[in-house]
Amino acid sequence: MGRIKIRVVKGNAKELISICPDKFSKDFEANKTALKEMDVVESRHIRNKMAGYISGLVKRKAF
Repeated sequence: MGRIKIRVVKGNAKELISICPDKFSKDFEANKTALKEMDVVESRHIRNKMAGYISGLVKRKAF
């Protein structure tokens, strides 16, 4: 079973994917750098969780 993500991660990730879906891919590292360039999240911990969640969403195409 997977770990449960907090509401902030899920909400912001889905919002970012709906705004600019072309910036994100299945690659965790690419998503991490995209989030860092967008300067959305200041916390490294939250940015990594969000990048992982976005990677999963893109893999499942659940956005």
